[in-house]
This record gives sequence, structure tokens and C-alpha cells, in this order.
Amino acid sequence: MSYTKRAILPVSPDEAFALITEPERLRRWQTVSAVVDLRAGGSYQWTVTPGHIAAGTFREVEPGRRIVFGWGWDGSADLPYDGSTVTVTVEPTEGGSLVTLVHEGLTEEQARSHAEGWDHYFARLERLAATGDAGPDEWAYAPENLTPVVAAEAALAVLQPILRNLTAEDRPRPTPCAEFTCHELAEHLLTSLGQLGAMAGATVPDSAAGSLEDRVSTLAGRAIDAWRTVDLAGTVPGPGGVQMPASFAAGILPLELTLHGWDLAQGSGQSVHISDELVDYLRGLAEKIVPGGRGSSFADEATPAGDATAIDRLAAFSGRTPLAA
Repeated sequence: MSYTKRAILPVSPDEAFALITEPERLRRWQTVSAVVDLRAGGSYQWTVTPGHIAAGTFREVEPGRRIVFGWGWDGSADLPYDGSTVTVTVEPTEGGSLVTLVHEGLTEEQARSHAEGWDHYFARLERLAATGDAGPDEWAYAPENLTPVVAAEAALAVLQPILRNLTAEDRPRPTPCAEFTCHELAEHLLTSLGQLGAMAGATVPDSAAGSLEDRVSTLAGRAIDAWRTVDLAGTVPGPGGVQMPASFAAGILPLELTLHGWDLAQGSGQSVHISDELVDYLRGLAEKIVPGGRGSSFADEATPAGDATAIDRLAAFSGRTPLAA
């Protein structure tokens, strides 16, 4: 069976094509992270929502007009990578561009579930093209079956809109990390992501080009991919090369993304859109990681306000105090 979806976007065909192919734009409406080698024979890998990875091979690429690619899901026996075919065409039309997606090679049940998915994401694509902001993806809000890796993907989804909304005026502003301004904290996060990726055996270089959101998302995506292959029952090299339990080290990544996201939101006057379910899981990780780092990586536990949210209470446990306080 097949499923067809169409949308008229108030942008040029070139911009519409960019929205469906470029990682920085894909992250704004359809993916948490995206790796794209846009050429016939090239591959892609999209973390659509935390814990759910679609991947395949590009079969045809006509820049600005058409792409054909295989589609499947990580770990799926029924629809593995390249197990079905997606064709997306872009045509000029009155008021902008007509985008048509045809997903073929599906069973009846697969067509039904993918129709729900494409409807959801095309609505976000239309909103992004019309307003410049698709908003948080509620499907990525409270993922099930949390692991340190899935939690890191969810934490990255929380951090990305905060990074996108940072302005040049925010760069010198203070954060709850007293030694860091917003700009310095972002640079620190980039360094941390490289180190955390290296612990999992990956080389995670920073391109030093592109937007801050793009740099952080790219590095975080690579680090998360590396941790996905690590046996959490084993060990990994920690600071100074000393071996440490992999399960312990893996929990640092989602905490780093979440807590520094909170710091940046505080420094720039933004709110943090995060589910209590994710925060509860992160609190469990923090209770194993934070106490041993007090006096170095973490300050003493702070007292949260009586009306503090779940994420504010997690920040307080890690030794952070809201700037307003």
C-alpha cells in the first residue's frame, strides 16, 4: 500500500527543498537529530523522536525538485532500513511551493501508522514555513522506555529551542554557573560534548561554523550515536584514562544537556519545556552522579522555592539557584 500527503508552503521551491533535506531545518519540524548525505547512493539517519530512528539510502536526488529514498526503522524486523520507499517532489505553485510525499511499499497497518506520522509532521512543516517556528514537538516530550541514550535525545530536544532563541544581546549575560556567561557556557557545553563522545570511543570535532544550535546539535548527535553502541554493563575511560562504569558515565550526557539548557534559559530569560517524566528519570541519574561531584562539578544542594517546578528542583539538587533569587 501507499500513502500520499500534500502541503502548500508559502516559501520558494528552493527553500521548501531545504526544509525537507537540510539537517538544521529538519530539526525544526521533524527530527531531534539528522545526518544527511544528500546524493544518490548517500545515506541518512534521522532520530525522529527520542528512541525512534529512521534511516535509509537516497536513490534519486534532483536538487530543488525531487528526492527518492528508502525508509525503515532501527530495530524493526517488519520495516527495516530501506524497507519502503518515500518520494518527495517540490513544485512551484501560486503562493509558494507544493510539496507532495508518496510513501510506498507499506502493509495496511504500516500505511495507517505512517499516515498518522506524516500528518503530524506535515502540520509542523506547514507551521514552520508560515511562521518560522513549529514549536516543541509534543511527540518528543515524554518518551517511553527511557535509557541514558533516549534521555539524552529527549534532553537535546529540550535544549534546541533555547539555543535557537539566544540572541547576540544574551551572549554576555550571566548564568547560574557563576564562572560562565551565556556565550562561555555554550562553548563549555561544546567542549563537554566532545569529551563525552570520546569516552564512548568517538571523535567528535566541532566545526566551529554554523549556528550555535547547529554546532551543539551536531556534536550531541554524534556523541549520542557513540553511546548507543556502548555496552553499559562494561567500563569506559574517564578523566585521566581511569576506567569507570559505562552506565554511570552514560548518565552524565543527558544531565549535561538538561542542566546547561536550564542555565542558558535562566541567563536569557526563557522557559524550559520539559516533561516531569523526563525530569524524574534525570533525577534518578543525578542522585548517582551529583553527590560525588560536589565541590568541583556541582555546588552544595540549594533550597528550591516552594512553588518550584520539577526542573527547578533538579537544578537545585545540582547546586543551582535561579538568577531571580
